[in-house]
Amino acid sequence: MRGEAYLCLGEHSILLRPTFAALVAAEAELGPLFALVERAAAGELRLSELVALFWHCRFDAPADLDRDAFAEALTASGLAATTPALKLLLGQILAGR
Repeated sequence: MRGEAYLCLGEHSILLRPTFAALVAAEAELGPLFALVERAAAGELRLSELVALFWHCRFDAPADLDRDAFAEALTASGLAATTPALKLLLGQILAGR
């Protein structure tokens, strides 16, 4: 589907799907999504914000992968590995469907 991205975290490949419900949940935790996009564009996106956005948009993550394990796997994969998925999700937030 348009706007989906895969995030490879070690042995897991996580589908990120920015549905309306996922983005509402992310916004409830992080504040306005446009401000999040602005922080990302300015290079001021925090790791905790990245984890939260990806966590709320995850679609098919294994049941045994809780948020702490997800955050650790994301950190271990390195920020460069998350950039394509982040770019796609932020673009989807701005463009919509």
